[in-house]
Amino acid sequence: MIKMYELHSHTTYSDGVLIPSESARRAFMDGYAGLAFTDHADESNYMNILENQLRFKTEFNSLSKDFKVIVGVEITHVRPSLIGKLTEKVREAGADIVVVHGETITEPVEEGTNMAAVEAGVDVLAHPGLITDDVVRKGVENGVHFEVTTRKGHSITNGHVVKKVLEFNGELVINNDYHSPGDRVSAEMAIKVLAGAGLSDIEIKKVLDNNKKIFLRSLEG
Repeated sequence: MIKMYELHSHTTYSDGVLIPSESARRAFMDGYAGLAFTDHADESNYMNILENQLRFKTEFNSLSKDFKVIVGVEITHVRPSLIGKLTEKVREAGADIVVVHGETITEPVEEGTNMAAVEAGVDVLAHPGLITDDVVRKGVENGVHFEVTTRKGHSITNGHVVKKVLEFNGELVINNDYHSPGDRVSAEMAIKVLAGAGLSDIEIKKVLDNNKKIFLRSLEG
């Protein structure tokens, strides 16, 4: 049985509907091995998110053997010129993982967000939309992983993202962008989403391995 590691989820600390403990419990029951809390953040709220969720992580992980959580943020709708500095701040505040809300075509994300994220060397650029060659090149140079998403709307451009990232030998991950019950997909469905985006069996395995690698690296600090 494939064990999934989710790197992009939301709780009541932003626009998710579940508190961290319930989100973690549901992920475990859905067959996941690890979950990252990455609530939407900007300058106004990142400290509140991290202080509280890092405290939760410490207690939760001390009691859980088969399932772990990590804590970060999804920098969201922040002006591109501020993304680099905010990335530094959230890492200094203890974030295990940094995700940026990319230029999905379903929201009015400011142009330049994708480039600012990869220049900052974040861990994951989420749902990056109609990503450009220059962004992928810079992301590859800075070790950024590009997200294939199972979330409705954002997933429309999965095929484009996969094609561009593979063209430049970049790295992909798959995430649910979980907000509420019903958003999380099974490992079997995740594999179908990756296949539907044009990935081979070998490439799919590498994507799933990337999720695991990033999670364990972040967990170990």
